[in-house]
Amino acid sequence: MAVNTGEHDQASRSKSVDPGEIANFSALAATWWDPEGPFRPLHKMNPVRLEFIKTALCTHFNRDVTATDALKDLRILDIGCGGGLLCEPLTRLGAQMVGADASEKNIKTALAHAEDSGLDIDYRNITAEELADAGESFDAILNMEVIEHVADIPSFLDACHALLKDGGCMTLSTINRSTKAWLMAIAGAEYILRWLPVGTHDWQKFLKPSELSRSLRDCGFKTNDIKGMVYSPFSGSWSLDDHDFSVNYVALAEKA
Repeated sequence: MAVNTGEHDQASRSKSVDPGEIANFSALAATWWDPEGPFRPLHKMNPVRLEFIKTALCTHFNRDVTATDALKDLRILDIGCGGGLLCEPLTRLGAQMVGADASEKNIKTALAHAEDSGLDIDYRNITAEELADAGESFDAILNMEVIEHVADIPSFLDACHALLKDGGCMTLSTINRSTKAWLMAIAGAEYILRWLPVGTHDWQKFLKPSELSRSLRDCGFKTNDIKGMVYSPFSGSWSLDDHDFSVNYVALAEKA
């Protein structure tokens, strides 16, 4: 199912939506499921993102992480779901997924791929603020590689807080505002390796872990865990790290 409220209308009604960011991702919408395309870094990163999400949610909700339906009956919102790279595997784990994205083109891509895969996923062209205004509620929220693209972080996190049920939790991933992050995520990934289109990221929008924790606390969340996601150029793979947050990192927050 898809709900379309119109990208331009969303940008005017939701303070957190940056029209330029939405336009950038809309232009790439058809390439979400191409593992060698512009979203190649996310395809490479996805196993580690899923490992963190699954473990964090199973721990929080006291589930068996080894079960094939470990997330059964949990209603989960993936904000900025893109083409559905997280929604699909989590649906297979039993979650009731709602994928929300401010880009109509992203939602069309996600819907088409889910249908081809025989998966029933509730995809909506809608923003976090609009979902909150509609009175929606979720056991968990995925906020992965999104917060560094929003225009108004407090408004965005306030909406996330309103969307979470009491006792719910949210996973987040973003990029540290460090020199190393500029070298790897912008100079390396965009200009040298050409993994991403130039302009995909704005270093000024990156968040240090302390800044993310403070923003979460100010909006009624408690940060329970932060781990680094570290890329190895030798193996071409990603791994979780308890100490290295210098570039990419993930966090788990609960509704305080």
